[in-house]
Amino acid sequence: MWLLGISPMVWRRVLVPGTCTLRELYGVIQVAMGWEGIHLYQFCLRSRRYGSWEVSASSPDVTLAALKLRRGARFAYEYDLNIPWRHEVRIEENHLDAAPGKTYPSCVAGDGACPPEDCGGPRGYLAGLDDASSWDALEDLHTMADILREVVLEDRPELLKDQETRWRLEDAVERSKVRERARGRPFVRRTVNAQLCKGEHLVLMHQQC
Repeated sequence: MWLLGISPMVWRRVLVPGTCTLRELYGVIQVAMGWEGIHLYQFCLRSRRYGSWEVSASSPDVTLAALKLRRGARFAYEYDLNIPWRHEVRIEENHLDAAPGKTYPSCVAGDGACPPEDCGGPRGYLAGLDDASSWDALEDLHTMADILREVVLEDRPELLKDQETRWRLEDAVERSKVRERARGRPFVRRTVNAQLCKGEHLVLMHQQC
């Protein structure tokens, strides 16, 4: 699956059994992508919608096997329907043999940080990334580096008692923290699989029934 409207691409590849329902797949996608499961969702497949009952969608308790999706089939998954995050889901293989000792679902590959929740959709997220690499961001880094150089390397700790200097430092640090949050949650496959192994997708799949 991959997130539409974002560059560089944000994508994940997961393995799930045919008995997996769309409701469970929702939980898997939430964990794999890095979403928090706090918004409504829907799958758009063959002119039908499956998802949260608040959007009058069909029940997502249908299994992937029952849908009889062929290799290469694609369908849409939308999360946060106010400013939707649109994902395209593609079936790459539909008859893989289970590996001995392997637990499913499992994330086997992926790349790209998950955007932060409620950041204004793809447009807001990309604007945040632009700000993170802007001239203002570099100015804040220079401010922090200059003050710390004077305090630490020049051994002038009294500078931190100066109200204006301390305000400049704290303001630059706070803006840098906001920019760092705007980059989103980094993708770490090992972490995702640990969450899936603990069944966190099963918890998330019931948050937006």
